[in-house]
Amino acid sequence: MTGRKRVAVLISGAGSNMAALIDAAGQSDAPFEVVLVLSNKPGAGGLAVAEAKGVPTAVVDQTGFGKDRAAHEQAIQSVLDAHGVEVVALAGYMRLLTPFLVGRWAGRMLNIHPSLLPKYPGLDTHARAIAAGDAEAGCTVHLVTEGVDEGPVLGKARVPVLDHDTPASLAQRVLAAEHTLYPHALAGFCRVPD
Repeated sequence: MTGRKRVAVLISGAGSNMAALIDAAGQSDAPFEVVLVLSNKPGAGGLAVAEAKGVPTAVVDQTGFGKDRAAHEQAIQSVLDAHGVEVVALAGYMRLLTPFLVGRWAGRMLNIHPSLLPKYPGLDTHARAIAAGDAEAGCTVHLVTEGVDEGPVLGKARVPVLDHDTPASLAQRVLAAEHTLYPHALAGFCRVPD
């Protein structure tokens, strides 16, 4: 298939959602290809996973920029430009973005969040769902905007909260749902004509 969208995946850790996206891009009918995996942390485990799958990787280590987040993001942007990236997918990228990068990729940057937004933006989503007595939890793919986890929703997957759930057990089941939802939502997004 020609004309596939060129996607960069930004990670900070193990990169299990990134791996799911790379695997989905390997399907013959995939409307996207992962052309770069970029991390803000040199030791991110997902970098080795991406390399093993034959995807180019890059590290723009945030520690060298001190508190200058804009300079860090300008360095990221240079790498994205060098790889001809058209869409950015955040997959466990644990750094708040500034208006510079969010604005540069407005309408072309996706994120996956482990809750049924607008419930529980930010951190500790599974513990918050259990504490609230919710019957279900899940995950949401959304476009990134300047507000934390506030962008337009592209898809959701629901997971029941079981009586014996801990935040860790619920997180494990939600993560499995993420690995199905994110490739599906990204494919749907990339199939829409510009």
